[in-house]
Amino acid sequence: MLAESYLRSGKVRDLYSINDGRMVLVASDRISAFDVVLPSTIPDKGRVLTGLSRFWFAETASIMRNHLLDTDPSVLADTLRAEIRAAGHEPPDLGPLDAIRGRIMICRPASVIPIEAVVRGYLAGSGWKEYRERGTVCGIRLPAGLRESDRLPEPIFTPATKAEQGEHDQNITFDGMIDHLAAWRRGMTGFSGPFAEAIRDRALRLYRYGAAVAERKGILLADTKFEFGLAMTGDPDAPFGPPEERIAPISRVGRRPEPIPPGPPESIMILIDEVMTPDSSRFWDAATYAPDGPQASFDKQFVRDWLEAQRWDKTAPGPELPPDVIEGTRARYVEAFERITGASFTRYLEEDVIAR
Repeated sequence: MLAESYLRSGKVRDLYSINDGRMVLVASDRISAFDVVLPSTIPDKGRVLTGLSRFWFAETASIMRNHLLDTDPSVLADTLRAEIRAAGHEPPDLGPLDAIRGRIMICRPASVIPIEAVVRGYLAGSGWKEYRERGTVCGIRLPAGLRESDRLPEPIFTPATKAEQGEHDQNITFDGMIDHLAAWRRGMTGFSGPFAEAIRDRALRLYRYGAAVAERKGILLADTKFEFGLAMTGDPDAPFGPPEERIAPISRVGRRPEPIPPGPPESIMILIDEVMTPDSSRFWDAATYAPDGPQASFDKQFVRDWLEAQRWDKTAPGPELPPDVIEGTRARYVEAFERITGASFTRYLEEDVIAR
């Protein structure tokens, strides 16, 4: 039945709409590199991404509101049954929910802000490449003499445009971001400057908090990207934030969210998509950290390194990953989950809870 609500697919997630005004994100095990979705999958990767995002949405709710409303598949099943009954039909057996358990997020709909809010705390990746050439990262002048993987004096905000699937995101300056936001929403010209500052402020605050949490767990958050949206609906009875932080469950079946009143865009900005996961971040092992070169990581770099050694032009469909790369990637993702959350991934698979 969920297939009838399908909207579109991203590189990793499939997006559905349910009639009570909410969206459903289902994280698959697909993996992308160099903006190409590879033909291989990484077992349980979607559950790692969802579980870590749930953890961070709960951890950062005091910094910024987010789109997550629920993660229980039974809530989705009840909503679908209610929709079918409202249409005058008796709902069929929806079958087992195990396939989506631990993968779904039921979310408040939002208009996606077309900016990748990237924050860098260390010099790596495209930032290191630009620094070697010009001494800057996204136009921001950095001190001379920095080495690859050096910790920056302060985290820096380096936005990028959001590209269509298969295209490359483009790094832009902060002034370029202001212009990009003004072009995105006509009539925002007078607000795009303060709006851009609000995005930068939230991204830096989220990064600093996440980096501190991760470092206590022995992981360095080298850089990460956040996605924000403008909330399209409001619901006075449903608090922002994921179920992990709630005292009691809230029934939503058959209820429609209320419209959000108009106001400056930053007043309805929420954190969306995924948060500080191995897909959206560089996670380094603090125990082996040694600047002046690449670092041992718990993210997609393991896959990128293997791909760089292949004869591949970085266009679709990409090569099949060998079993050792698939297994090694899964192990790194699971270790990131367990070290950051302090929870058992096995228990998450069995019970859909983030707990020891």
